[in-house]
Amino acid sequence: MFDAEKTTKDIIKWIRNWFDANGKGCKAVVGVSGGKDSSVVAALCTEALGKENVIGVMMPRGEQFDIDVSEALILHLGIRGITVNVDDACNAIEEQVKAQFGDISPQTKTNIPPRIRMTMLYAVCQTVGGRVANTCNLSEDYVGYNTIFGDNAGDFSPLSRLTVQEVKAVGRTLGLPPRFVDKVPIDGLQGKTDEDNLGFSYEVLDKYIRTGVCDDVDAKAAIDMKHRRNLFKLRPMPAFEYGGEVHE
Repeated sequence: MFDAEKTTKDIIKWIRNWFDANGKGCKAVVGVSGGKDSSVVAALCTEALGKENVIGVMMPRGEQFDIDVSEALILHLGIRGITVNVDDACNAIEEQVKAQFGDISPQTKTNIPPRIRMTMLYAVCQTVGGRVANTCNLSEDYVGYNTIFGDNAGDFSPLSRLTVQEVKAVGRTLGLPPRFVDKVPIDGLQGKTDEDNLGFSYEVLDKYIRTGVCDDVDAKAAIDMKHRRNLFKLRPMPAFEYGGEVHE
């Protein structure tokens, strides 16, 4: 039922309208990782705003084995690309935490790089006069497979209402080569795929999101659990309402 051509045209129009209202003449700043989401977002912004108004920022931590995919995407789109290595910044934060607490948790180590990368994107954005593109999709957001105040931040979000399968369909409609659309996402830490880490496939997750049907009982339980635990990432920060009634 998904109309990829109409959706692609609608997103391009939406991006143009958003920039007209929230940053006319500004550049779109996109963190380019080599994955499908950032590739599709960069392509959408290029179509909507013109290649001269899109900047792709590559942010490896040390050596990135697949950075050639990011470089190829930037060349394919004809946009400006810059590379900023975030290794020193991440190491400095880790060392400071270790100095205070003697150790650093694996989750902390996982989430520092995306938060540093978002800081870098805003540094570029405010330097050139731009707006930061969020590159999250609905499937990953639904189960919390993102970092709050890291990759789930940004000024505008073209894909956060589309599932993984729908994002891929948009990418193909844009004419992106398969290496940018169908590349298997790897966590960059343990060499595991996203689906290995999640414990279920995106195909199963996407079907459940769109239809409410999941034939695998264990997968359904895992999806529901992850969704409940990570809803705080999708909702506005809770704030005390002055003058309101607080119940015991």
